[in-house]
Amino acid sequence: MAYIDCFLAPVPRANRAAYEALARVSWEVLKDHGALVVTECWLDESGPDAATYHGADARQASDAYATFIGAAGAKEDETVVLSWVEWPDKATRDAGMDKVTADPRMQFGDGPMIFDGARLVAGGFLPMLRRTAPA
Repeated sequence: MAYIDCFLAPVPRANRAAYEALARVSWEVLKDHGALVVTECWLDESGPDAATYHGADARQASDAYATFIGAAGAKEDETVVLSWVEWPDKATRDAGMDKVTADPRMQFGDGPMIFDGARLVAGGFLPMLRRTAPA
């Protein structure tokens, strides 16, 4: 059964290009160590209001809903990146992430900090439902 790692990170808006470069390197490393899919998403801050995800009878005022900005603890100059990595199974994930975190390509100690890794929210998920529409 597939296994999904999910990440929510506050990232300074000014670091978008640097984050995109990091994401490209991360994809190569993750793929080399068994990941099937990597998806990186930059928050569309002009996107739909949370209320639009609810039916009219359940809809509340916009300020009643939590936001990704709030969940990530993003500061005024930051936005949010939502990422997920799909692995074939948890065993592949566990072995792969050990290799990913040790891979020299993922050691950034001397470079500029693109985002504060201590504020990264991460978790592993077991898929319950996955459906795709025909193209």
